[in-house]
Amino acid sequence: MIQDTILDGSLLAAMPIALLAGLVSFLSPCVLPLVPGYLSFVTGLTGADLAEAEVTARQRSRVLAGGLLFVLGFSVVFVSAGALFGAAGRVFSEQADVITRVLGVVTIVLGLAFMGVFARVPFFSREFRIHALPRTGLAGAPLLGVLFGIGWTPCAGPTLTAVNSLAYSTGTAGRGALLSLFYCLGLGLPFVLAGLGFEKSMAAFAVVKRHYALVTRLGGAFLVVIGVLLVTGEWTRIVARMQVWIGGFETAL
Repeated sequence: MIQDTILDGSLLAAMPIALLAGLVSFLSPCVLPLVPGYLSFVTGLTGADLAEAEVTARQRSRVLAGGLLFVLGFSVVFVSAGALFGAAGRVFSEQADVITRVLGVVTIVLGLAFMGVFARVPFFSREFRIHALPRTGLAGAPLLGVLFGIGWTPCAGPTLTAVNSLAYSTGTAGRGALLSLFYCLGLGLPFVLAGLGFEKSMAAFAVVKRHYALVTRLGGAFLVVIGVLLVTGEWTRIVARMQVWIGGFETAL
């Protein structure tokens, strides 16, 4: 049962990729600059409060709770999408190879867009955002997370598409949801850690901001590589080798 659900070649190969894709989304130019505002919004604390050297235990607990609730909100959106893609993989199993290659092409295009190759193409520069915000504080944190998951989907689109493409290849809703959960961990944990160490985090983010061009190029190249693996069928061969390795490992035990 464990092998069929978690210790599966497709998941073992895809989970670290999904985790890294979430981190790439967090470091992107349309998410990272929003972190201070989101942390203040979901905790009800000002930036000055968060940056205090002596943060009280109550404030720290509030930051942790607000961050986790916010992450929970957008995780509901992204995990649901992953489950949907995973379920679709099983429903359309007969056409899985063709659809996976098409998704790979889409991933390559979005990876190039992430790198700024299509910066002057209006379609790739459009954004859809929801401006109706819930009230500040812990009560509004999960709803803000849901709105973030829906409204910032174009921003997270390139990395999320790559993860959903891999979720499709897993062939079940449960595996697709698990893969998307790893994406949410990669995107969400930095939010929480940034709140708990606000002042140091802002200093680290300043370094990232100075090298945005490099970050986006590396992130885009990462997505292009995933797309190429899907288009060429090499991803399927990697999964097959992982499954053989797993079977041999269990036999040895």
